[in-house]
Amino acid sequence: MPARLLAPLAFAVLSCAAVAAQAQEVVRIAYIDPLSGPFANVGDGGLKHFQFMADELNRRNAVPGMKFEIVAFDNKVSPQETLNILKQVADRGIRYVTQGNGSSVALALSDAVQKHNERNPGREILYMNYAAVDPDLTNSKCHYFHFRFDANSDMKMEALTTELAKDRRIRKVYLINQNYSFGQAVSRAAKADLKRKRPDIEIVGDDLHPLGQVKDFAPYVAKIKASGADTVITGNWGNDMSLLVKAAKEAGLNVNFYTYYAGFAGVATAVGEAGVDRMKQITDWHTNVPSKELERVNAEFKKKYNLDWWFLRVHTQMNMLAEAIKRAQSADPVKVARQLSGMKYATEFGEVEMRAADHQLIQPLYISTFVRSAARGGPKEVRYDVENTGYAFKTDVRIEPYVSAQPTSCQMKAPGN
Repeated sequence: MPARLLAPLAFAVLSCAAVAAQAQEVVRIAYIDPLSGPFANVGDGGLKHFQFMADELNRRNAVPGMKFEIVAFDNKVSPQETLNILKQVADRGIRYVTQGNGSSVALALSDAVQKHNERNPGREILYMNYAAVDPDLTNSKCHYFHFRFDANSDMKMEALTTELAKDRRIRKVYLINQNYSFGQAVSRAAKADLKRKRPDIEIVGDDLHPLGQVKDFAPYVAKIKASGADTVITGNWGNDMSLLVKAAKEAGLNVNFYTYYAGFAGVATAVGEAGVDRMKQITDWHTNVPSKELERVNAEFKKKYNLDWWFLRVHTQMNMLAEAIKRAQSADPVKVARQLSGMKYATEFGEVEMRAADHQLIQPLYISTFVRSAARGGPKEVRYDVENTGYAFKTDVRIEPYVSAQPTSCQMKAPGN
């Protein structure tokens, strides 16, 4: 082709590319979680999960013509700080928020989103909850624009106590939890479930401690030791979990730990050999549940950030959001919420459902035990360790979605009804 024709052609190609780039709609998601203070490691880890998934969706052009962007905000696990951030989010025209650390934060955020939407038709915000598990959020405090992608604490406790009840050696249980809505819900559910399933078990302690303020759990561990407990149930997360097991290890406390968050942020490093065969967790997934997709994600995530992939639900949430936008043929939160409500979505672990009645994701759950990895002489199927420690989790039982699902008292109304 003559040179005099190449220049106009090149200009035309570049112009088309520029127009296409300009036409691409950006779906911004405000990530509102702690990025400073005692829970910064958990918040920062969650942020990296969402950034990774946004990059994944953009790379594969999951929604043609649309690009996902995560906008991070540090709320310091403060409900008031979160409300201030929500005002900034609304002022900046961001229509999606996600949050997970702290049910007290989630309750304030969910209520504020609901009020904002009632007052601002046409500027609605959709709240995707990836980890705040107070049951009230999908019961008495439910509303149409809140979607929870994690199992609630009652669902998790139902599964944990069913497994615990099978062990006839367990006679005395100590409860220790963070003193806010979630920790109180864990304590309440544990007492109710154990009374129903194993009335012979004695609750020998029930401590609620300040959230993120305890620097040394030795006094609490001394109380547990003195009580004669053989088992501890805790919903502690972040530093409150890793410091608890660290103090237990240092005191030589030989008890079973039934936990919600033993697999996250520093716990394996803190407990080491002392946790082997004694520490259990309830999760939606862990790294030794077979999965080609999550094994790939975990490997790439670890290479990029030197962190383990914790949250299957972030993977599920972002993929379901992309699917809802495609079905709606719009990123408008009202139209997307209609698609998410009741959505059934196929994963490698089976079909999950965003229950239309309360916007609670119904999904498989796994109870697993802390063991040595295969490289350290543990079971051959335990191929992936946690935090490069040589320890990991091995599945005890898979709980099917219909088993973990519980009734809801939610009576939400869709927009326009």
